[in-house]
Amino acid sequence: MNRKSTTPLLDKVQFPADLRLLPESDLAAFSEEVRRATIDAVSVTGGHLGSSLGVVELTVALHYIFDTPKDRIIWDVGHQAYPHKIVTGRRDRIKTLRQGGGLSGFTKRAESEYDPFGAAHSSTSISAGLGMAVARDLSGADNNVIAVIGDGSMSAGMAYEAMNNAGAIHSRLIVILNDNDMSIAPPVGAMSAYLARLSSGRTFLKLRDAGKSIVRHLPKGVDRALTRVVEHARTFVTGGTLFEEMGFYYVGPIDGHNLDHLLPVLKNVRDAHVGDPVLIHVVTKKGKGYAPAEAAADKYHGVNKFDVITGAQVKPKANAPSYTKVFGQALVKEGEKDDKIVAITAAMPSGTGIDYFQKAFPKRSFDVGIAEQHAVTFAAGLAAEGYKPFCAIYSTFLQRGYDQVVHDVAIQNLPVRFALDRAGLVGADGATHAGSFDVAYLGILPNFVIMAAADEVELVHMVATAAAHDSGPIALRYPRGDGVGLEMPQEGVPLEIGKGRVMRQGDKVAILSLGCRLAEALEAADLLAAQGISATVADARFAKPLDIELLHSLASNHEVLITIEEGSVGGFGSFVMQQLAEDGFLDKGLRMRSMVLPDVFLEQDKPELLYARAGLDAKGIVAKVFQALGRPVSEAKTA
Repeated sequence: MNRKSTTPLLDKVQFPADLRLLPESDLAAFSEEVRRATIDAVSVTGGHLGSSLGVVELTVALHYIFDTPKDRIIWDVGHQAYPHKIVTGRRDRIKTLRQGGGLSGFTKRAESEYDPFGAAHSSTSISAGLGMAVARDLSGADNNVIAVIGDGSMSAGMAYEAMNNAGAIHSRLIVILNDNDMSIAPPVGAMSAYLARLSSGRTFLKLRDAGKSIVRHLPKGVDRALTRVVEHARTFVTGGTLFEEMGFYYVGPIDGHNLDHLLPVLKNVRDAHVGDPVLIHVVTKKGKGYAPAEAAADKYHGVNKFDVITGAQVKPKANAPSYTKVFGQALVKEGEKDDKIVAITAAMPSGTGIDYFQKAFPKRSFDVGIAEQHAVTFAAGLAAEGYKPFCAIYSTFLQRGYDQVVHDVAIQNLPVRFALDRAGLVGADGATHAGSFDVAYLGILPNFVIMAAADEVELVHMVATAAAHDSGPIALRYPRGDGVGLEMPQEGVPLEIGKGRVMRQGDKVAILSLGCRLAEALEAADLLAAQGISATVADARFAKPLDIELLHSLASNHEVLITIEEGSVGGFGSFVMQQLAEDGFLDKGLRMRSMVLPDVFLEQDKPELLYARAGLDAKGIVAKVFQALGRPVSEAKTA
């Protein structure tokens, strides 16, 4: 006997064209089926649940009203796009989200024509949308471009730069502000929905444009006075003055979960064909429709696999604390000893471990929002006044503040401490969140000290080292995930700047590791010993300054020197090779090799599988040694 489907409407819809065949009266029920499908999928894969549940009705309404993919929908960040993927031909693969070989956890151009712009960092949607709108105008096309951006993403300066430009260009662009934190608007109701529908209508917009044409012929003072009276009278009721001043026509706020409110407004904006950009302010609720998410403090923003009925997440018991937790707790201990230490994060207090410091020292903790550029220069200002700022930003996110790192920190030699979480490969979030480039992009800057922790104990000591270092900028990098299970010290002890350590002594091959590949290097040494090859293993600790004495010793006393790091070409290995070349060691027969991440963007998968694919595991090290020795790699019996 066939079981009755729990998603009869969703079963009829493979693409948005199918959705547009449904009567409007079915859309509320259809939305609930999409919501259930989203919950069911993320319970298996983990991922960004709360944000996706918050935009279910908005997703359905957008694809119902607009002619996608001809009309472009750009989801800022893209972590809320799971419902979008379900209704754009990817439902059959939705349970491969964030898995190796599966769907990306974000929008991705290569994945679907319904993803016109790939994203995973915030606040890019309006800029990209404006570029697409101008391209449309230059081509003489007539499609719509819609950028959906959250209120958190609106804290980034790039969003305002794009809006300022859009208001000046007067290109037809629709921006939907998804306000899911009630940070801008009060609760909305029937009256505000009615006003939004009225003010977004073609009649009102034509009257407004006609009025503008009339007042242009009046004296400038009268023109301005009348225009301000009209616009301020409207925005007094509906809000949006800031957006109006930037050249956007503001509509809202409206209830983003009420299709009776959403559909007519979207229709009006679609059909109005006004030249100016429009901003529709939509208020939604993160985690909407799933009680455990609605009750959670974080609204299930990012979750592991979970039980759908109870909401209980599957969290494997760790044998060691996470590096993020180790950093946070170590920083608290340093903060207890020195009241000049302050902590800064860019909207990621729990992701960077700053939440521990925030709880202990709320007045010395600063979450500046999604504004990495501001975070860096803000830290520089604190450092200039004698404070000791720890600027905790993911490696990949610090790229957004690179100009400020160069000009506001490095050139002025200000002692800002950069804590770079998510260094190396991160797993399910894929290439956009991998910390692949920080050693290379920071190492080329004068005045910088760069450390990389090999384990959780080293991280504690490096936090203490950064706290004690006051002569210029310093960075410490550490990965996502858990430590290796070492006994933790009571407190950190500052390391000598630029000094590494030898972990195992050999005589034929030297393996010089930076960061968390050290455990793999030690395992490789065991495998090599079984093959009769004696290997020294050293932990560089510092990518800059290099331990010259250690380098010279390794280069002088071994046939082969191999560096290994969790980063791109142009980083630690390049610095080592440059130094040894200048010092003449490459003229004397030394066989030098650098093991780095491959020159591709690695997609999502489990970190250990990604590192194996990149050749940066113990077997890969052994193979590299055999290659350097001129022996067939097939002889490397690593079993």
